[in-house]
Amino acid sequence: MAKKKTLFECQACGFQSPRWLGKCTGCNQWDTLMELTTEQMKFVEETKKASSTPNSQKAISITKIKQENIQRFSSGSKELDLVLGGGIVQGSLTLIGGSPGIGKSTLLLKIGGNLAKQQISVLYVSGEESAGQIKLRADRLQANEKDLYLLPEINLQTILQEIKSKKYGFIIIDSIQTLYSEETPSAPGSVTQVRTITFELMRVAKSLDIPIFIIGHITKDGSIAGPRVLEHMVDTVLYFEGDPNSELRLLRGFKNRFGSTNEVGIFEMSKNGLLDAQTMAGKFFNKDKLASGSALTVIMEGSRPIIIEIQALVSEAYGHPKRSSTGFDNNRLNMLLALLEKKLDLPLGTYDVYVNISGGIKINEPSADLAIIAAILSSYRDRELSSETLFLGEVSLTGEIREISALGQRLKEMETQGFTKAIVPTKPLEKSPIKCFIANEVSKVVEWM
Repeated sequence: MAKKKTLFECQACGFQSPRWLGKCTGCNQWDTLMELTTEQMKFVEETKKASSTPNSQKAISITKIKQENIQRFSSGSKELDLVLGGGIVQGSLTLIGGSPGIGKSTLLLKIGGNLAKQQISVLYVSGEESAGQIKLRADRLQANEKDLYLLPEINLQTILQEIKSKKYGFIIIDSIQTLYSEETPSAPGSVTQVRTITFELMRVAKSLDIPIFIIGHITKDGSIAGPRVLEHMVDTVLYFEGDPNSELRLLRGFKNRFGSTNEVGIFEMSKNGLLDAQTMAGKFFNKDKLASGSALTVIMEGSRPIIIEIQALVSEAYGHPKRSSTGFDNNRLNMLLALLEKKLDLPLGTYDVYVNISGGIKINEPSADLAIIAAILSSYRDRELSSETLFLGEVSLTGEIREISALGQRLKEMETQGFTKAIVPTKPLEKSPIKCFIANEVSKVVEWM
């Protein structure tokens, strides 16, 4: 009698093993391996055979291949178009992730209404809300258009039939974890289901040349729930960030096959839904007066300079000193504190140090190092800094302040916002009305405070 073949699959990352394991060796998660049924194993085998089928095409010299012209159209939102690289690409598959309540469904319903106004047929598939609930939100967003169609359904086969029955120009799936396919006998949201449904949606997008936007849930660690293959299969991956208690939302691109991932879209949550932020003046800083422990700097979000306020609190420690930062890398904060103790002989080892980036923004570049140090020194000495001065520069482990990129653009943004002084590591190449003070070492920063 032939021995029954068994196969176990991790529900977190898709790793497969012939025997059960308490801890997945693929993602190091505990108790996530589940035994596949006979139907599921058959589907896996068929998928492997299909992927191993020899391709009849032959290799072609890259010089003989004609360049494809990417066709884009506007979403009606300048911020979303900026993140996508200039607009929505025909036949693209885009994944949007974010924490609950951040505004994913609100944004896409608003985009669907914008496209419907352009007489583009839009299909909004919802597996979480009823048509009545979506209608209420559409009333608030002013997105009631005759070309916007709602389909509260979780069965993939029914959704595919609806897509084939009418010529749609844009499709929204809310959300990928709620759908299931009858051909794959497993629970909605499982690795096998998500992988199968994503593949089918990708095939529909490419074959019918329809852009599809998918909403994905995220886990506690901030990554999109489901297998990592989900992010690999789609063309674009976008993440919503921001404090739910604040009206500002940031949309970042983490993968884009049709453009750059450096741009960020900024939105404001209002009673009419997510709207493009009209201006960044005053959104991330208070220009009237800076309290002790606050310093201003300019960071680059893609091609956009943004002035932000950095807040620091230095207080005597009771017991083990604490180091905490919000919106800034905690490891880099520890490095800067060690540098201050070494170069300026500050006894920060007996103090608690907290750093916060106002507005819920996250700093992903080293140009704010000098402003972090200035804010810490301001709080330590309880001395207010000038609200007309900004600090720009990257700090090395030797205490040297190094030059930063796009200094000219940052100074132009300062000029637009009415600032007059800046402490920079090098002299700018272009003439600027901003009075620049050169500081190439950390010790020299103290002279300007």
